[in-house]
Amino acid sequence: MMPQSRWARIRVLVAEQAAPRGARVGVVDVCTAAVAALPVGGAGMSAMSRTAASHPLCSTDDISQQLEELQLTLGEGPCVDAFALGTAVLTPDLRTGEIQGRWPAFAAAALEAGAGAVFALPLQIGAISPGVLDLYSSVPVELNAEELADAMAFADTATLVLLDAQIEEPNTPPAGIRPDRLSEDLGRYRSQIDQATGMLTVKLGVGIEEAFVRLRAHHDPRPTPPAPRPKTHHADLPRGRLCQAASTNAHLR
Repeated sequence: MMPQSRWARIRVLVAEQAAPRGARVGVVDVCTAAVAALPVGGAGMSAMSRTAASHPLCSTDDISQQLEELQLTLGEGPCVDAFALGTAVLTPDLRTGEIQGRWPAFAAAALEAGAGAVFALPLQIGAISPGVLDLYSSVPVELNAEELADAMAFADTATLVLLDAQIEEPNTPPAGIRPDRLSEDLGRYRSQIDQATGMLTVKLGVGIEEAFVRLRAHHDPRPTPPAPRPKTHHADLPRGRLCQAASTNAHLR
Protein backbone atom coordinates (compact mmCIF):
# COMPACT_ATOMS: atom_id res chain seq x y z
CA MET A 1 0.00 0.00 0.00
CA MET A 2 1.19 3.53 -0.78
CA PRO A 3 1.61 6.02 2.12
CA GLN A 4 -1.69 7.76 2.93
CA SER A 5 -0.28 11.23 2.19
CA ARG A 6 0.89 10.17 -1.27
CA TRP A 7 -2.38 8.36 -1.98
CA ALA A 8 -4.40 11.42 -0.87
CA ARG A 9 -2.38 13.70 -3.14
CA ILE A 10 -2.64 11.39 -6.15
CA ARG A 11 -6.37 10.95 -5.51
CA VAL A 12 -6.90 14.72 -5.61
CA LEU A 13 -4.84 15.14 -8.78
CA VAL A 14 -6.83 12.46 -10.59
CA ALA A 15 -10.22 13.68 -9.35
CA GLU A 16 -9.39 17.23 -10.47
CA GLN A 17 -9.07 16.02 -14.06
CA ALA A 18 -12.61 14.62 -14.08
CA ALA A 19 -14.27 17.41 -12.07
CA PRO A 20 -14.51 20.05 -14.88
CA ARG A 21 -16.42 17.54 -17.03
CA GLY A 22 -18.74 16.63 -14.19
CA ALA A 23 -17.87 13.06 -15.06
CA ARG A 24 -16.76 9.96 -13.23
CA VAL A 25 -13.03 9.33 -12.99
CA GLY A 26 -11.69 7.24 -15.87
CA VAL A 27 -8.31 5.93 -16.92
CA VAL A 28 -7.75 8.95 -19.17
CA ASP A 29 -7.93 11.15 -16.05
CA VAL A 30 -5.16 9.10 -14.44
CA CYS A 31 -3.01 9.50 -17.55
CA THR A 32 -3.63 13.26 -17.76
CA ALA A 33 -2.90 13.75 -14.05
CA ALA A 34 0.34 11.77 -14.34
CA VAL A 35 1.54 13.95 -17.22
CA ALA A 36 0.78 17.11 -15.22
CA ALA A 37 2.59 15.85 -12.12
CA LEU A 38 5.66 14.16 -13.61
CA PRO A 39 8.50 15.27 -15.93
CA VAL A 40 6.98 13.50 -18.93
CA GLY A 41 5.34 14.67 -22.12
CA GLY A 42 2.54 12.15 -22.44
CA ALA A 43 0.97 8.95 -21.19
CA GLY A 44 -0.87 5.99 -22.66
CA MET A 45 -2.48 2.84 -21.34
CA SER A 46 -3.19 -0.55 -22.86
CA ALA A 47 -5.39 -3.40 -21.66
CA MET A 48 -3.35 -6.59 -21.87
CA SER A 49 -3.93 -10.29 -21.31
CA ARG A 50 -2.16 -13.58 -21.88
CA THR A 51 -5.44 -15.20 -22.92
CA ALA A 52 -7.20 -12.47 -24.92
CA ALA A 53 -6.43 -9.74 -27.43
CA SER A 54 -4.57 -6.70 -26.07
CA HIS A 55 -5.55 -3.20 -27.17
CA PRO A 56 -4.84 0.48 -26.42
CA LEU A 57 -7.21 2.11 -23.93
CA CYS A 58 -6.28 5.77 -23.98
CA SER A 59 -3.49 8.24 -24.71
CA THR A 60 -2.89 11.91 -23.99
CA ASP A 61 -1.38 12.86 -27.34
CA ASP A 62 -0.39 11.55 -30.77
CA ILE A 63 3.04 10.34 -29.68
CA SER A 64 1.72 8.30 -26.75
CA GLN A 65 -0.92 6.80 -29.05
CA GLN A 66 1.76 5.77 -31.52
CA LEU A 67 3.86 4.22 -28.75
CA GLU A 68 0.95 2.09 -27.53
CA GLU A 69 0.13 0.88 -31.04
CA LEU A 70 3.77 0.24 -31.95
CA GLN A 71 4.45 -1.99 -28.96
CA LEU A 72 1.31 -4.07 -29.39
CA THR A 73 1.89 -4.39 -33.13
CA LEU A 74 5.61 -5.21 -32.92
CA GLY A 75 5.35 -7.37 -29.82
CA GLU A 76 8.33 -5.68 -28.19
CA GLY A 77 9.11 -2.67 -26.04
CA PRO A 78 8.91 -1.56 -22.39
CA CYS A 79 5.14 -2.11 -22.24
CA VAL A 80 5.40 -5.72 -23.43
CA ASP A 81 8.22 -6.48 -20.97
CA ALA A 82 6.44 -4.79 -18.05
CA PHE A 83 3.33 -6.88 -18.59
CA ALA A 84 5.16 -10.16 -19.19
CA LEU A 85 7.27 -9.82 -16.05
CA GLY A 86 5.06 -7.77 -13.74
CA THR A 87 7.86 -5.24 -13.27
CA ALA A 88 8.37 -1.56 -14.00
CA VAL A 89 10.60 -1.15 -17.05
CA LEU A 90 12.44 2.18 -17.06
CA THR A 91 14.05 3.37 -20.28
CA PRO A 92 15.53 6.83 -19.60
CA ASP A 93 17.29 7.00 -22.99
CA LEU A 94 16.07 5.18 -26.09
CA ARG A 95 19.20 6.17 -28.02
CA THR A 96 21.63 3.84 -26.24
CA GLY A 97 23.09 0.89 -28.08
CA GLU A 98 21.85 -1.49 -25.40
CA ILE A 99 18.25 -0.41 -25.92
CA GLN A 100 18.63 -0.46 -29.70
CA GLY A 101 19.74 -4.08 -29.41
CA ARG A 102 17.04 -5.03 -26.93
CA TRP A 103 14.08 -3.67 -28.91
CA PRO A 104 15.47 -2.93 -32.39
CA ALA A 105 12.16 -2.34 -34.16
CA PHE A 106 10.46 -0.46 -31.34
CA ALA A 107 13.42 1.73 -30.37
CA ALA A 108 13.89 3.02 -33.90
CA ALA A 109 10.18 3.62 -34.42
CA ALA A 110 9.75 5.31 -31.02
CA LEU A 111 12.61 7.71 -31.68
CA GLU A 112 11.15 8.54 -35.07
CA ALA A 113 7.78 9.17 -33.44
CA GLY A 114 9.37 11.71 -31.08
CA ALA A 115 10.03 9.80 -27.86
CA GLY A 116 13.36 9.97 -26.05
CA ALA A 117 12.47 8.02 -22.90
CA VAL A 118 9.71 5.57 -21.95
CA PHE A 119 8.65 4.30 -18.53
CA ALA A 120 6.29 1.30 -18.43
CA LEU A 121 4.43 0.48 -15.22
CA PRO A 122 2.32 -2.68 -14.93
CA LEU A 123 -1.20 -2.37 -13.57
CA GLN A 124 -1.49 -4.92 -10.77
CA ILE A 125 -3.65 -6.04 -7.86
CA GLY A 126 -2.05 -9.12 -6.37
CA ALA A 127 -1.68 -11.61 -9.20
CA ILE A 128 -4.16 -9.78 -11.46
CA SER A 129 -2.54 -7.59 -14.13
CA PRO A 130 -5.03 -6.03 -16.57
CA GLY A 131 -2.63 -3.76 -18.45
CA VAL A 132 0.25 -1.29 -18.48
CA LEU A 133 0.63 2.46 -18.00
CA ASP A 134 3.27 4.02 -20.28
CA LEU A 135 4.85 7.43 -19.70
CA TYR A 136 7.13 9.04 -22.26
CA SER A 137 9.38 12.06 -22.56
CA SER A 138 10.49 13.66 -25.81
CA VAL A 139 14.04 13.91 -24.43
CA PRO A 140 16.11 11.47 -22.33
CA VAL A 141 15.22 11.86 -18.65
CA GLU A 142 15.40 9.94 -15.40
CA LEU A 143 12.75 9.79 -12.69
CA ASN A 144 14.05 10.42 -9.20
CA ALA A 145 12.86 8.38 -6.22
CA GLU A 146 9.85 10.57 -5.46
CA GLU A 147 8.79 10.82 -9.08
CA LEU A 148 9.05 7.07 -9.53
CA ALA A 149 6.98 6.47 -6.38
CA ASP A 150 4.34 8.86 -7.72
CA ALA A 151 4.35 7.09 -11.08
CA MET A 152 3.73 3.77 -9.32
CA ALA A 153 0.90 5.37 -7.34
CA PHE A 154 -0.71 6.55 -10.57
CA ALA A 155 -0.41 3.00 -11.93
CA ASP A 156 -2.08 1.59 -8.80
CA THR A 157 -4.92 4.09 -9.17
CA ALA A 158 -5.31 3.27 -12.86
CA THR A 159 -5.52 -0.43 -12.03
CA LEU A 160 -8.49 0.01 -9.73
CA VAL A 161 -10.26 2.47 -12.03
CA LEU A 162 -9.80 0.09 -14.96
CA LEU A 163 -11.01 -2.98 -13.07
CA ASP A 164 -14.03 -1.06 -11.84
CA ALA A 165 -14.96 -0.16 -15.41
CA GLN A 166 -14.38 -3.69 -16.71
CA ILE A 167 -16.44 -5.46 -14.09
CA GLU A 168 -19.25 -2.99 -13.48
CA GLU A 169 -19.99 -1.84 -17.02
CA PRO A 170 -18.30 -4.08 -19.60
CA ASN A 171 -20.85 -3.37 -22.36
CA THR A 172 -20.50 0.42 -22.26
CA PRO A 173 -17.60 2.90 -22.54
CA PRO A 174 -15.65 2.93 -19.25
CA ALA A 175 -17.45 5.31 -16.91
CA GLY A 176 -15.02 5.15 -14.01
CA ILE A 177 -15.55 6.24 -10.42
CA ARG A 178 -17.13 9.36 -8.97
CA PRO A 179 -14.36 11.91 -8.13
CA ASP A 180 -15.81 12.65 -4.66
CA ARG A 181 -15.85 8.93 -3.80
CA LEU A 182 -12.56 7.88 -5.38
CA SER A 183 -10.90 6.58 -2.21
CA GLU A 184 -14.02 4.84 -0.89
CA ASP A 185 -14.92 3.22 -4.21
CA LEU A 186 -11.41 2.05 -5.04
CA GLY A 187 -11.00 0.39 -1.66
CA ARG A 188 -14.38 -1.29 -1.99
CA TYR A 189 -13.70 -2.61 -5.48
CA ARG A 190 -10.21 -3.82 -4.53
CA SER A 191 -11.79 -5.96 -1.83
CA GLN A 192 -14.63 -7.20 -4.06
CA ILE A 193 -12.35 -8.10 -6.96
CA ASP A 194 -9.85 -9.92 -4.76
CA GLN A 195 -12.58 -11.84 -2.95
CA ALA A 196 -14.52 -12.84 -6.07
CA THR A 197 -11.41 -13.87 -7.97
CA GLY A 198 -10.10 -15.88 -5.03
CA MET A 199 -13.37 -17.73 -4.69
CA LEU A 200 -13.31 -18.67 -8.37
CA THR A 201 -9.75 -20.01 -8.23
CA VAL A 202 -10.78 -22.39 -5.45
CA LYS A 203 -14.16 -23.37 -6.88
CA LEU A 204 -13.01 -23.89 -10.48
CA GLY A 205 -9.44 -24.99 -9.82
CA VAL A 206 -8.00 -22.40 -12.23
CA GLY A 207 -5.27 -19.77 -12.01
CA ILE A 208 -5.73 -16.14 -11.00
CA GLU A 209 -5.85 -14.71 -14.54
CA GLU A 210 -8.27 -17.36 -15.78
CA ALA A 211 -10.48 -16.71 -12.75
CA PHE A 212 -10.51 -12.99 -13.52
CA VAL A 213 -11.37 -13.67 -17.18
CA ARG A 214 -14.31 -15.82 -16.04
CA LEU A 215 -15.36 -13.14 -13.58
CA ARG A 216 -15.53 -10.65 -16.43
CA ALA A 217 -17.33 -13.18 -18.63
CA HIS A 218 -20.06 -13.43 -15.99
CA HIS A 219 -20.90 -9.81 -16.81
CA ASP A 220 -19.94 -9.88 -20.51
CA PRO A 221 -20.41 -13.30 -22.18
CA ARG A 222 -19.06 -12.22 -25.57
CA PRO A 223 -16.11 -14.42 -26.67
CA THR A 224 -12.69 -12.80 -27.02
CA PRO A 225 -10.15 -14.06 -29.56
CA PRO A 226 -6.89 -15.49 -28.17
CA ALA A 227 -3.64 -13.55 -28.52
CA PRO A 228 -0.03 -14.78 -28.56
CA ARG A 229 1.91 -14.62 -25.33
CA PRO A 230 4.20 -11.56 -25.19
CA LYS A 231 7.96 -12.04 -25.40
CA THR A 232 9.75 -12.22 -22.08
CA HIS A 233 12.85 -10.17 -21.29
CA HIS A 234 15.05 -9.71 -18.25
CA ALA A 235 13.31 -7.92 -15.36
CA ASP A 236 14.24 -4.28 -14.73
CA LEU A 237 12.53 -3.16 -11.57
CA PRO A 238 10.66 -5.71 -9.40
CA ARG A 239 7.80 -3.91 -7.64
CA GLY A 240 8.85 -5.36 -4.30
CA ARG A 241 12.21 -3.58 -4.64
CA LEU A 242 10.81 -0.20 -5.69
CA CYS A 243 12.25 1.84 -2.85
CA GLN A 244 15.71 0.34 -3.10
CA ALA A 245 15.84 0.67 -6.88
CA ALA A 246 14.34 4.14 -6.90
CA SER A 247 16.86 5.45 -4.41
CA THR A 248 19.65 4.54 -6.78
CA ASN A 249 17.85 5.81 -9.90
CA ALA A 250 17.74 2.32 -11.41
CA HIS A 251 18.88 1.96 -15.01
CA LEU A 252 18.14 -0.87 -17.40
CA ARG A 253 20.51 -3.71 -16.86
